[in-house]
Amino acid sequence: MRLNAPKVITWYIALVLGILGVLATIADIPVITAVIGFWLVVIALVLMLVATATKNL
Repeated sequence: MRLNAPKVITWYIALVLGILGVLATIADIPVITAVIGFWLVVIALVLMLVATATKNL
């Protein structure tokens, strides 16, 4: 399997999702619960894995 570097916008989206997820898990954010924060981190990780496995994402 050949891996590719993700585009910058994909990397930033995954970064923002990951940071929001970690902050929601650690701190008390009224809109985002800890469970949703966990799933945001999972989505960010999956996005990065898919972006490195596919070309031009």
